[in-house]
Amino acid sequence: MKWSKLVTLLLVVAVFAALAGTTTTKLWKGIQLGLDLQGGFDVLYQVQPTATDKVTPEGVIATQQALERRANAFGGSEPNISIEGTDRIRVQLAGIQNQDEAKRILGEPAKLEFRAPDDKTVLLTGADLKSNARYQQDPNTGAAVVAVEFKEPKKFEDVTTKYLGQQVGIFLNDKPLSKPKIETVISTGQAVITGMANPQEATRLAQLLNAGALPYPIKELSSMSVGATLGQAALQKTLYAAVVAFALIFAFMIVVYRLPGLIANIALLMYIYLLLAVFDGLKIVLTLPGLAALVLGVGMAVDVNIIAYERIKDEFRSGKTLLSSVIMGQKRSMRTIIDANTTSLIAGAIMFWFGTGQVRGFAIAHMISILVTFLTAVLLSRWMLQLLIRSNLVKNPWWFGASKKGAAK
Repeated sequence: MKWSKLVTLLLVVAVFAALAGTTTTKLWKGIQLGLDLQGGFDVLYQVQPTATDKVTPEGVIATQQALERRANAFGGSEPNISIEGTDRIRVQLAGIQNQDEAKRILGEPAKLEFRAPDDKTVLLTGADLKSNARYQQDPNTGAAVVAVEFKEPKKFEDVTTKYLGQQVGIFLNDKPLSKPKIETVISTGQAVITGMANPQEATRLAQLLNAGALPYPIKELSSMSVGATLGQAALQKTLYAAVVAFALIFAFMIVVYRLPGLIANIALLMYIYLLLAVFDGLKIVLTLPGLAALVLGVGMAVDVNIIAYERIKDEFRSGKTLLSSVIMGQKRSMRTIIDANTTSLIAGAIMFWFGTGQVRGFAIAHMISILVTFLTAVLLSRWMLQLLIRSNLVKNPWWFGASKKGAAK
C-alpha cells in the first residue's frame, strides 16, 4: 500500500469537510436573492419626451441614474436597474415591504420649484438643493416640515432680498405646496418646506429631493410583484426538490459505480460548495430560474463522471489493468466531455446575449455551473480517483464497477 497517496486523498477530503462545515451557512446567507425568492417587484418604464425636449440616449442614462438613487433609499437588496432598447428602463427591487409606496416614489417626477409671487417665474429648483434634505418637526406648531439647504447660499439670499415681504410659492410637480412670506433676508442658505400632511409624506419628499428629479417623465408599461411569503415558499420548495435530487443521485452513484461513485459524490459536494462561493464572492443575484439551473447543473456534473466511468469499464473489458483502465478511460473520455459541455456553454452564452430578465439569470447560473463542473468533475474527481487507485487500498475490481475476470458489472 502506498500510504502517501491515501494520506493525500484523506487530507483533501478532511480539509474540504472542515472548510465546508464552517463556512457553508455563511456563504448561503451572503448570497443575494432575487425578487422571485424573497419578494419584490419588476417594473418596466418608458421614458417620455417633454413638451420641449426629445428623449436622447444621454437623457435615458440620466433617468436611469435618478431611478437608481431613489431605489437605493429604500434599504432593500441592491437594486437592478437596466436600460432596454432605446427608451425603456427595467427596475427590479427585492426585499421591499411596501411595494406600492416604492413604485409611487420611483415614478414621481419630484420637480420642485420656488416661484415668484406671480406663480409663473421660476426662481430656484430642486437642482439647487444639497442632497441633505430631512424631515423635521416644527417646534412651534408641531407640523411636519422638510429642512433643505441650498448649494449656493448667495442665490437664495438674492431671492429673499428681492422678494422681502412677499410670498414665494413652493411647487412640487406643478402643484402648490405652500406660499410662505419672506419675513427676513436669509443668508445661510437654509430653509424649510411646509405643506406636508404627516411625517411620512415629509420623509418621502426628503428622499425624492435627495435623489433628484427625473430628467424626463416615465410611463409604466408593465409590472410584476411577488409577495415575500410567496417568494419564501418558492425557495423552500426548490431547495426541497434539490435535496431529494441530491439524495437520489448520491444513492445511484454508490449503487452503480461503488468507490468511483463515492469519489463522484465528494466531487459533487465540492461543486455545490464552489457554486455558493462564486455567487457570494461575485455578488451574483440568485433568482428562481438561476436556482433551477444550478440544480440542473448537478445532473450535468454527474454526467461527466458517468461518461468517464463507462469508458473506464470499456478499457477494463479489453483486458487492461485497473490502473491502466482508469488512466486511458479518463483520457479517451475527455474529448466527449469537453464537446458536450462546450455546446452547453455556447447555448448559455446565447441565452444571456439575447435574453432578458429571468432568462439571463438562468443563463448566468447555467454557465457558472458548467465552468465549476470542469474544475470539480473533470479535474478534482479524476485526480482523487487516481489517488485511490494508486494507493492500492482496494485491489478488488468489483469495488470499481468491474468483475475480477475483466467484465464490466
